[in-house]
Amino acid sequence: MTAFRLSTIGFLASALASALFAAAGVGAMAAPASATPAATANATLAQNLYKLCRQMKNDDTVRPYSHELYGGTVKAFKKLFPDAKDTPAESELQTQANYRCMNGKVLACFVGANLPCAKMNAARDNPGADEFCKTNPNDDAVPAFATGHDAVYAYKCRNGKAVVTGESWVLDKRGFAKKLWAVVPER
Repeated sequence: MTAFRLSTIGFLASALASALFAAAGVGAMAAPASATPAATANATLAQNLYKLCRQMKNDDTVRPYSHELYGGTVKAFKKLFPDAKDTPAESELQTQANYRCMNGKVLACFVGANLPCAKMNAARDNPGADEFCKTNPNDDAVPAFATGHDAVYAYKCRNGKAVVTGESWVLDKRGFAKKLWAVVPER
């Protein structure tokens, strides 16, 4: 009886997941007869992300790099880093590029030293900065490892207390650092 219940639950969960993906338009699409199964699956994933973003409008889930979005990802990189001399290598994109949906578009961000792709922490009070300043009472800057890389504000220490200083990240309406995200064009 337990085996029946578990297999029924598995079947129902599978059916529910399929129905949800179909409702969201994230199901498989027809592929050209000449395409390999792997290429078809990857192309489908890329097209599905564009379709998902158009349908959901806003989804704050940060997703990893997909080679199928390579061309648009490179264009987004060049928009964000116009002074970069080279196009990033595939291996760099695999470790640094991330995607999310905003306003029905696919956006890309590139993780780097103090370049957070996560939703930002907009609280002015920062326990990490406070702790750092207790042991470094007059440091000119509190490092990101103490504040958290997602902190909107920069801090310095004054007499053992953390004080907001310098420029803060400007956030988009979803709470991400605005200047770190760019639209990934479909073509």
